[in-house]
Amino acid sequence: MINLIKDYELDSKQIKYNSYKLAWFMRGSLSYTDVMYYISAEDKEILSKIIEENIETTSKTRIAFV
Repeated sequence: MINLIKDYELDSKQIKYNSYKLAWFMRGSLSYTDVMYYISAEDKEILSKIIEENIETTSKTRIAFV
């Protein structure tokens, strides 16, 4: 039971981390509240993938990431 609680705590921290990261990348577009309460897990996954693709493209092309 204690291991399950620890697993849930780790999962919770990971969700929060990912949500803060998504909100930071979407600054000006989405707030933390939007990311935590109004956007589905599927939409968060899609947005995260788009962000990762944009970071990769920026790294390859060396165009400034705004």
